[in-house]
Amino acid sequence: MIFEETPLAGAYLIHQERIADERGFFARTWSRDEFGAHGLTTDIVHTNTSFSSRRGTLRGMHWQDEPYRESKLVRCTAGAIYDVVVDLRSDSATFGRHVGATLSAENGTMMYCPEGFAHGFITLTDDVEIAYQMSQVYAPEHARGARWDDPFFAITWPLSPTVMSERDRNYPDFAPTSTVASDGA
Repeated sequence: MIFEETPLAGAYLIHQERIADERGFFARTWSRDEFGAHGLTTDIVHTNTSFSSRRGTLRGMHWQDEPYRESKLVRCTAGAIYDVVVDLRSDSATFGRHVGATLSAENGTMMYCPEGFAHGFITLTDDVEIAYQMSQVYAPEHARGARWDDPFFAITWPLSPTVMSERDRNYPDFAPTSTVASDGA
């Protein structure tokens, strides 16, 4: 795997190193030792899958508060998404900034979203499947979210959403006073 640092401390794009032959390819998508060597969490509590049938489906922006803050490794296994992470750590030099990237089954790129970040994506194709590896259990009472088009985040999405949950549609704007504590990153 090739770990590409983003401008946001702790957030990475991770690229597969594919070994290809006439059968297709083989690539590693997780290694406790490699993740640990980059200072990333090596705890995986559960793995999730989401499927979106229509292009323009938006999910986000989501995070969990203490004591259930979570890191996520996000990989697109079918189709393509524009994936976004936002730094919500109040003491971070990049507080409020975001990074976005296209993740697809074709390019094999993964997004590592550290604790203290919001996460969301929009589907760029029909029939999209996402695999998530999570460092923490889901705790609904600690689940939080903010509007996908919040002016504070200033995310430029590659297309307008056409499908969104009622919950995501009705999240409030992020209030900079409701920041997530950091571990000093």
